[in-house]
Amino acid sequence: MDRFLTPDDLGKALRRDVAEGLGARPRTLPAKWFYDERGSELFEEITRLEEYYPTRRERAILAARAPEIAEATGARTLMELGAGSGEKTRMLLDALSGTLRTYVPVDVSGDFLARAAAQIAEDHPGLRVHPVVADYERHMSLLPDGERRLVVFLGGTIGNMTPAERVSFLSALRATMDDEDALLLGADLVKDEKRLVRAYDDARGVTAEFNRNVLNVINRELGADFVPERFAHVALWSPGDEWIEMRLRSLEPQVVHVPAIDLEVEFDEGEEVRTEISAKFRRERLEAEAGAAGMTIDRWWTDADGDFALTLVRPGL
Repeated sequence: MDRFLTPDDLGKALRRDVAEGLGARPRTLPAKWFYDERGSELFEEITRLEEYYPTRRERAILAARAPEIAEATGARTLMELGAGSGEKTRMLLDALSGTLRTYVPVDVSGDFLARAAAQIAEDHPGLRVHPVVADYERHMSLLPDGERRLVVFLGGTIGNMTPAERVSFLSALRATMDDEDALLLGADLVKDEKRLVRAYDDARGVTAEFNRNVLNVINRELGADFVPERFAHVALWSPGDEWIEMRLRSLEPQVVHVPAIDLEVEFDEGEEVRTEISAKFRRERLEAEAGAAGMTIDRWWTDADGDFALTLVRPGL
């Protein structure tokens, strides 16, 4: 296992993000801090909710198109950014069994990554599994090379970035790619506003608990005294940006202390902290952003309802 990210690195990043995000107006927190062990469990629960369609739709596309993806890429190396459990990736591993030699899962959680990688190695004894603990947004140039790579970025995670961040990310990835490499990118598509909001504000309140979990992380790691129940979960659609925003809204005037960074934050009643954006896409936007990064969309697959897209993106215009 390669490690480009240590627990100390994560602690420094959290302190920086909390100081900058809560010290600014409007206040923000990066979505990546949802995902401690409890947050990961909650997100897995979210993916099984009736309201949350993206995971089911992406899995359906993979089930239908994995052999076509394998034929189009002939990949010998599969690198997955933000690998998580690798559940959906197993369909690609099976489809690529005739050519694939190496699987490189990349994630920030070393312990979780080690367990998931060990399970995949056990299930695919002829496959070299090379896990990498890294932040793909910071360590792109350090990630290992490989022969005929297929880089996989699933789950619509690219939607958590702003347009400028997306082009920067794709450009950094393009700089590491050879002509025979390809990117398999998952993207949620623009659709009815009510369906989108329901997907991020479910009736059981699982997403609300997931959203508030970022406050639990800050309490535990930085000694803060947030009371999560004093914040309401908010999900709304921003038509101009074509993204969902998740926010935490203060239910009362309150003061929160974050001792590890010597920060005191005064919240007015109704004041909000933006904790996530989740952009939704039209094909034209993805083509334009890929083009700005020196890449082109070669294949475009959607589920039967047109809710979600998998795109095969290649270097060059």
